[in-house]
Amino acid sequence: MESTSLPTQLPDARLVVTGHSPDGTSIFTFDATRAPFSPFGPAGSRFTTFHASPTVPASNTAPYPELSAVLPRPPPASVVFCITDIPAGASAPMHRTLSVDYGVVLAGEIVCTLDSGEEKTIKKGEFIVGRGANHAWHNRTQETCRILAVMVGAEEIVLADGKVLEATVFGKKPE
Repeated sequence: MESTSLPTQLPDARLVVTGHSPDGTSIFTFDATRAPFSPFGPAGSRFTTFHASPTVPASNTAPYPELSAVLPRPPPASVVFCITDIPAGASAPMHRTLSVDYGVVLAGEIVCTLDSGEEKTIKKGEFIVGRGANHAWHNRTQETCRILAVMVGAEEIVLADGKVLEATVFGKKPE
């Protein structure tokens, strides 16, 4: 597969997948570069989803899932494994996912801003666990930031007064 990366972007990601032959012998079932999904155009964030399971525990015998070109968002009781590339100088607006997100910055650095106004910078080799917080991402550097994420669908967040915090999609509540 031909790379779709631009000179200022990181290379497309190679994915290797294992599985089993009919007799149970371990085999490689996939080895190719994955094209990213760029819903915000070539200058915006890019998403590459490697695997998704509609259930936890996940099946190691189900056919490998067909991965569509959508923003990675796991429904409850599911899991998504992906990367996000945020270009130099770009931002992802305030949003909330209904998931626990385990993140590792693989390249560059990113600033996570919460709706309280608090900010933290996460650098290459550092980790973040997002637990349904309303947040935005800001790449204030001159290099692309790549974040690896495993997103696990989570229960609703219910406040002491009974209010339920809903998912938001870039500052807007779902319709």
